[in-house]
Amino acid sequence: MFFATWTLIIGVLLISMALSGTLLKRLPLSTALLYLAVGYGLGPAGLALMAPDPLTYPVFLERMAEVAVLISLFTVGLKLGLPLSNQAWRLPVRLATVSMMLTVALITAIGVMGLGLSLGAAILLGAILAPTDPVLASDVQVEEANDRDRLRFSLTGEGALNDGAAFPFVMLGLGLLGLHDLGAEGWRWIAVDVLWAITGGLGIGWALGTLIGRLVVYLRSRHQESVGFDEFLALGLIALTYGLAVLGHAYGFLAVFAAGLALQRVKEQPGTDSRSAAQETGLQSKQAHEALATDSGLASAYMRQEVQGFNERLERITEVTLVLVIGAMLSFIDHLPANTTWFLLLLFLVVRPLSVGLGLLGAPVSGDQRYLISWFGIRGIGSIYYLMYAINHGLPRLLAEEMIALTLTTVAVSIVLHGISVTPLMNLYRQRKANFSRR
Repeated sequence: MFFATWTLIIGVLLISMALSGTLLKRLPLSTALLYLAVGYGLGPAGLALMAPDPLTYPVFLERMAEVAVLISLFTVGLKLGLPLSNQAWRLPVRLATVSMMLTVALITAIGVMGLGLSLGAAILLGAILAPTDPVLASDVQVEEANDRDRLRFSLTGEGALNDGAAFPFVMLGLGLLGLHDLGAEGWRWIAVDVLWAITGGLGIGWALGTLIGRLVVYLRSRHQESVGFDEFLALGLIALTYGLAVLGHAYGFLAVFAAGLALQRVKEQPGTDSRSAAQETGLQSKQAHEALATDSGLASAYMRQEVQGFNERLERITEVTLVLVIGAMLSFIDHLPANTTWFLLLLFLVVRPLSVGLGLLGAPVSGDQRYLISWFGIRGIGSIYYLMYAINHGLPRLLAEEMIALTLTTVAVSIVLHGISVTPLMNLYRQRKANFSRR
């Protein structure tokens, strides 16, 4: 009966999503807000059909969040099609480095002076809450590969980059708590956790994305082989890249993002036997797809389109699953620290705007773009992953309970606030941008 009940709930939820997708886009809220409410209702506070206690199932929850972030990072990499030489890349890089480090520093100061945390615990809290979320930021992400809007490009790139760039600070916090080896005077942290893990992750991901992409395009366009199974290609490249990066002590998140970026940039020059897509219009559907997949001038574009389409659908499924779990996890907050309310106010109204403002000093962004970048620092599944990662590395129970309360509350409040404001603010932004362009 329990399995039948769950299949009924999942079926109703998925069909409701499919039928109401267009309607939900017009509502002044995000779908993640609805998933959060449903998850809370399915948890111990409601129907008690799921009980994802973060202290009882930390390994399982870490793996769930890990998979969701990996799928999202790969999808984001496929979406960001602007050349790396384009100046637009400077904005997300500054947000993912300067702004993120300022965020960690400010949260650390608040944690030590306001929450009474030790330095290591405060740095760890800052690292958990600093990354913005690529999974829940779909409403403010780039709409196509050549999208040059600075707001959407900056938020999309930031959410992907800082999910990996936050890892050194997680390791630093764990090291100061005695749960990770930092080396004498921090040499191991600098050499391995910062320098090698970041550059190695990006390098491994870029190399594998380029190699696998070129190999597939070559086999398809020159030999009409390896056609189809683009879903296997997507999942296989994610798994191969992540596994190799982690085994090489590099950051798998950055590697998977770089693999998506590299795959997006694989090109194939038309050969002498290149066929026009127009010549294939008379073919049956399966034959037409095979013709496009093997056309020497279209093979790379077709591969990217198929892989991205599959990944975007998979990303939606993981988003539903994880936000439902987050909603149910809220019931396991035993008590909130006394200073939670003002901590959240400082985080959303002071820390994020200040770190973005300083990180983007002199940047070519409009006032509207700067304000919206400051507001849409969405926290979500990335923070859940780092929280579970810390718990699985031996975080003391009392500290773990405090981290759980602060992190889950921050994520829930972020989903609610940003979920309510994203549609009207983005509609207003598009309208003001259109009015300005007509002047």
